[in-house]
Order: sequence, then structure tokens, then C-alpha cells
Amino acid sequence: MSTANEIIRVFCDIDDFKTMKKFFEEIFTSAEVQDVALRWRLMQLLHNEIPQRQIASKLGISLCKITRGSKVLKARAGVSKKILDRKSGGNKNAVIPATKTGTQP
Repeated sequence: MSTANEIIRVFCDIDDFKTMKKFFEEIFTSAEVQDVALRWRLMQLLHNEIPQRQIASKLGISLCKITRGSKVLKARAGVSKKILDRKSGGNKNAVIPATKTGTQP
């Protein structure tokens, strides 16, 4: 099994928020967690149909990164869109609050 697949399996096996949080703190730097959180926030904003230039200004990121996220959400077999749809109860324009690192959902 590849190392990537192994860590994915480890993530899948953790079903407790506190354990997952602790695991993240142990294997990722604060900057790495913030980068992932920023990417997820980008996906939330795109899902809520916020214009790309507004997202770039709000989050201070490049249009290239935003375009990649947009393509991911348009993919037919994309998992990210399904997750965002589920989290918003099917309402594309539902407000998904920004969460601070270390807060429980």
C-alpha cells in the first residue's frame, strides 16, 4: 500500500473529533492546517456562488487557485460538491460559517 493510501485509511479510521484534531496537531504544522482550511473556505465560497474576483480579494489568493477549485466543483464525479451540498442541506446559498482552527463543528 502506498504511503498516501495508508494515511487516507488512517483518516478514515478516526471517527472522533478530538482524536482527529490531536492527530492533525501531531502530523501537520499550523501553517499546513491553515492552508487546508483556506482551500476549504475557498470551496465554500465558490459553492455559494461568490464571484471569483471577490473571493480573491477576500481571501488574498490567486485567481489560478480559485479557478482550480471551480473546476473541482464542476466535475460530475466530484466529492467536494457532494459534501458541500450535504452540509448546506441542498441550499447552494446557505451561509456556511467560517470556522477557526481548533473549533469543533
